[in-house]
This record gives sequence, structure tokens and C-alpha cells, in this order.
Amino acid sequence: MRDILAEIVADKKDIVANTKRSLPFAELRQQVRSAGFRMSHRLRGEEWSLIAECKLQSPAKGVLCRRHSVPELAQIYAANGASMLSVHTDPHFSGCNDDLTAVRQLVELPVMRKDFIIDEYQIYEARLLGADAILLIARILSAEQLTEYLYTAWGLGMDVLVEVHDAADLAAALVTPAEFIGINNRNLTTFETSIDNTLALLGEVDQKRTIISESGIYTTADAVRLREAGCQGILVGEGLVTALDIGAKTRELALVGASAAASA
Repeated sequence: MRDILAEIVADKKDIVANTKRSLPFAELRQQVRSAGFRMSHRLRGEEWSLIAECKLQSPAKGVLCRRHSVPELAQIYAANGASMLSVHTDPHFSGCNDDLTAVRQLVELPVMRKDFIIDEYQIYEARLLGADAILLIARILSAEQLTEYLYTAWGLGMDVLVEVHDAADLAAALVTPAEFIGINNRNLTTFETSIDNTLALLGEVDQKRTIISESGIYTTADAVRLREAGCQGILVGEGLVTALDIGAKTRELALVGASAAASA
């Protein structure tokens, strides 16, 4: 069976090595300025958060969106109630570093760099590009790296979403002081999705964490089910970019928290 995650990580090692040659780490560090924890400031003030992902392509499904560019998606999301944005910078998702820079210049929302971080270099690079937060995938990092990279990001004023898929990933994440845990509903080997993955793991998470369910979320019913189970937010990419009306779908998923509060 094809292991898509392993393929991406192997390619990422080459990408990082090449980038280091063009901009050495010592020079990169000198150019970086601290951020201001904009993700945590925003999400702590909300009962429900939608992290809207600018995603044009999937390695499993191919092209997902031809109608809009990444900057255009970002503006649609920002205008329709998203709490923050996630921007892919990995080429397997048709992403690039310039996309993040462009989005940062266009919108005021917090922006997370969505990538496969395997090296401390990429954390500093994310900040140089304008990221307010990064994603750390527990599956591809050692326990030592996960903790080290978390503190590196915090030292740069960036928030971190630690992504897990199964009980082993979650156990590794819970050993760290990570505030934001993202439960990925996408199988990292096959890339198939089911929100049942979040529902199965929620009971293992302590109440000190903020839980974000990621991937496989397409409808209000999906979002309501996750919220009622205890999630504080969702990260949605494909479910937004493939919608007939992206703005309307953004509003629909962003307002799940408000709708639940009104009916209480």
C-alpha cells in the first residue's frame, strides 16, 4: 500500500536541505522577529472556532479547487467568519511559501503555516514568512523533537497546533505542554477520512487542552456533532474549497457555535 506521508517526508528532507543552502540557518535566525501569539489570543476568546484552510490540491485526490487562488480563498474566508487561516506551503498540496506571504499581506486573521515540519529551520522560516502559528505532526517527530519544536515556536511568539491521529500520537502529544491538539480524521497512510476518529479519541484528552478536529468535515451536522462531543473548533479545507458557495459554507461552519448557544 502506498504510504503518502512517508513520501512527503522523504521529499521534505530534500527541500529543507536545498533551502538551507540558499539561506543558511545563521542568516535566517538574524532576519526573524518575534510574533505575538495571535492564534491563542483569538481562539481563547471564542467558544467555537473555524480554522479555514487554503487548499488547492490533495496528494490523494488531486486538484480540489480551480476557481480561486490561495489569496482569493483567504479573503473569502476572512469575509465570512473564519477565526483564522491555515495555508499549505508544501508542493504536494500545490502550496508554496509565497502563498503564505501573500495571505499575510491581505488579511488580519491569524495565519498558520500548514506543512510537514521535520527540522527546526522550518520553524524560523515559518515566522520569516509571516506565520502566527505552525503545525507539528506527532507521527513524524520524536518525543524530543515534539517538545523542542514546541518551545522553539513559543520562543518566537508563535502558537502550535500539535496534530495526532491515533492513541499513540495522542499520548506523545499529551506528554508535552501543548495547548492546542488537532485530531486528524485523515488516515496519514491512506488519506481516507472519518470524523469518528476524533470522537473515539476525545475521551482520552484532558480538559486543559483545546481540541480542534481536522479533515473530513463537510456539513453542519458534522460540525455540530463534533462540538457537542467536546471539540472547541474545526480545521476545514476540502469541505470548503469544494463547496458550490465557499462563502456560504464558511459562514455555515463558523456559526455552529453561535447556533448552539442560541438554542441552549
